[in-house]
Amino acid sequence: MQLKEFSVSLGELIQEFGFEVIYGPDGFDKIEITKDDINRPGLQLAGFFDYFDPNRIQIMGKVETTFVERFTPEMRLACFDKLFATQIPAMIISRNIDVFPECLEAAQKHGVPLLRTNEFTSTIMNAMVASLKVKLAPRITLHGVLVEIYGEGVLLLGDSGVGKSETAIELVKRGHRLIADDAVEIKRVSDKTLVGTAPEVIRHFIELRGIGIVDVRRIFGMGAVKLTEKVELIINLEAWEEGKQYDRLGLDGQTTSILDIAIPSLTIPVKPGRNLAVIIEVAAMNNRHKKMGFNAAKELQDRMLKEFGG
Repeated sequence: MQLKEFSVSLGELIQEFGFEVIYGPDGFDKIEITKDDINRPGLQLAGFFDYFDPNRIQIMGKVETTFVERFTPEMRLACFDKLFATQIPAMIISRNIDVFPECLEAAQKHGVPLLRTNEFTSTIMNAMVASLKVKLAPRITLHGVLVEIYGEGVLLLGDSGVGKSETAIELVKRGHRLIADDAVEIKRVSDKTLVGTAPEVIRHFIELRGIGIVDVRRIFGMGAVKLTEKVELIINLEAWEEGKQYDRLGLDGQTTSILDIAIPSLTIPVKPGRNLAVIIEVAAMNNRHKKMGFNAAKELQDRMLKEFGG
């Protein structure tokens, strides 16, 4: 499991949000954005740069524009010159506000792209932050299968040959959806949420030993696949070991940590005659019940204590 850092090009953001390019130096569309936050530079335009992060995209709205309108042209030029000298990746002007000549002059002097949008400042900031958090999210790639079962994202893990792909095909036949087989790219999009997807090159394909590569989308239809899904339950499939004690009540509340987020997990032993697809369906529904406040194992324990505990 190798954790990588990611970036997104400014050109991708311009295309995604339809920004108007007021000024762009040579190769500006290839500028790499590495921060998932946006800054409104009110304090910086007032001359306060303590703790300022120049790697964040800056955005000026009505408040910042009204503030610098009170300055003389010389003061405005000095403000923008000091801000752009930090080599910020880009400045965005919201609400289609007219660009100050001094702002354009400073941008050209320091080679900082100047963009504009007709969106409200808070609206475009929220949309960009949400997009950047996904694009720049910490991520790892795991060997496993990700399927959506009754709305629950279930990640199947286990040694090669244990039956993950065969189980996934059975689940797809039963009406559930495949997200990824073999390689699952998992992103931490918030402090509580992991989202999984398949690398584009193998998306919708699944490998079945004895048959080969199968295109799930073409065989079972578009309803059998999905691009992304939250990881809400991890099921570890392992070969049945005689004499090994397996959890029979489900009171332990096991979790598996991925990217520092604890995800509920189960270990299911595999042996001939067990219908894994049905077992995993029940596990997904049971996990959903637990999230909604009902724990069957705890309910049984409470009944037993009430009946026999005196």
